Amino acid sequence: MNAVDYFFHKTYFLEKEVLVSSREKKSYRELSSMVNALSLWLRENYEQGTPVLLLSPNNVFFVVAYLAIMKAGCVCVPVNPIVESAGFLFVTEKTKASIAFLHSTVAARLKPEIAYLDEQKTEQLLNSLEQGTYLPGPELETNALAQIIFTSGSTSVPKGVMLTHENLIANTTSILDYLHLTEDDTMLVVLPFFYCYGLSLLHTHLKVGGTLALNNNFMFLGNVLKDLQKYRCTGFAGVPSHFQILLRKSDSFRNGHFPDLRYVTQAGGKLHKAFILEFTELFPDIAFFVMYGQTEATARLSYLPPEFLPEKAGSIGKGIPGVELKVVDDKGSPVKPGQTGEIIASGKNVMRGYYEDMEATRATLKDGWLHTGDLGNIDEDGFIYLTARKKEIVKVGGKRVSPKEVEEVIVSMPGVIDCTVQGVEHAVLGEALKATVVTRSQNAVSVEEVKAFCSGRLAAFKIPEEIIFKDHMDVSSTGKKVKGNL
Repeated sequence: MNAVDYFFHKTYFLEKEVLVSSREKKSYRELSSMVNALSLWLRENYEQGTPVLLLSPNNVFFVVAYLAIMKAGCVCVPVNPIVESAGFLFVTEKTKASIAFLHSTVAARLKPEIAYLDEQKTEQLLNSLEQGTYLPGPELETNALAQIIFTSGSTSVPKGVMLTHENLIANTTSILDYLHLTEDDTMLVVLPFFYCYGLSLLHTHLKVGGTLALNNNFMFLGNVLKDLQKYRCTGFAGVPSHFQILLRKSDSFRNGHFPDLRYVTQAGGKLHKAFILEFTELFPDIAFFVMYGQTEATARLSYLPPEFLPEKAGSIGKGIPGVELKVVDDKGSPVKPGQTGEIIASGKNVMRGYYEDMEATRATLKDGWLHTGDLGNIDEDGFIYLTARKKEIVKVGGKRVSPKEVEEVIVSMPGVIDCTVQGVEHAVLGEALKATVVTRSQNAVSVEEVKAFCSGRLAAFKIPEEIIFKDHMDVSSTGKKVKGNL
């Protein structure tokens, strides 16, 4: 089944608003009509399976393009709109994409060489097309590709996670099964839609007829709190840094009254127990769902029901409906309670594989199980606890960063001999980057110079928060850098 038809099956005709923000709003009927028209245009001009890039902040333009691309049977490739030119070129060349939907601000910065439609061109195109009743899209194979989401792996080369229509349907069904969302729910969205967690909010609310209130400026906390009240939001979803900022940086939130907010969800990295307990003590009537997942699992793998707090605080819970989780040792045998092993998962939400990367796919998908690369243990009641990351990836405010990518930039500076970047605990971001730099001579470069050099080549969240200098690197007996001792 076409995932977009699944999302709109019982909601396409609704007159209620599906998207609202300070700048725009759209009803289900309006949105589904636009998606239907644009998808027909795509079907007429591009073959099924054609990759289509999409770079935009959260807005109506993004949602229309995103849904139309997949409804047409094409493959959506959502990319961070602040991606560097080199990253955009990599994704374009990797997918051999010839068409993109780019927000005008993104297009002006990247100056792409491939054909693209911005929000103005898309609006003009839609005005020229007949926008009638929503009709089902083409029938697709069970494992038909719906999207490719590029995510950094253990190297600086991004990997394209291939998600099918079945993956999207399965994960959406599972999430709805435990969150019990209805058409009366309104979610305040501060997570970007190019991120699988953000997309899961879109999918679930489309399916039940809920409303999404878009806010692209979380750092302006006053506006976030006003939107929670203005749109009478029943739900809020965030990564650890969101909750840490709200709890430790905003007296207005701590002392606020949000009578409509019935639940919050947290994923995108581990939120320390202290923050979870602090939230539940401040807002005992708001259900707090701790969740765990990966892009490779279409967003979600486990959740901890709110009723198990504070007893199981620190746990990621158990597998969501339709997902089986295990913690196994190096031989693949389940570990005993208290022992540490790798978390593996099985379910219809698990990706088809990595795009044109059979080696990485074989290393991650084994005998029908997704090997997450995350280490954890299990208690006597079957609840799982994360203990460490097997992979090198660092999550800065919920955004995945490859240390090697940052290292490559810093070692290209004159006077730098070597560099090691690692994740360190951060009170607000959850994790931040720490760079240990070996220079040719004392005072060869300064902290300010390193940050300035990085700022011209990396997105802001990839710039190390802490930079120290050494005259040598600590290494193990095998010659590998020992990051824990830096």
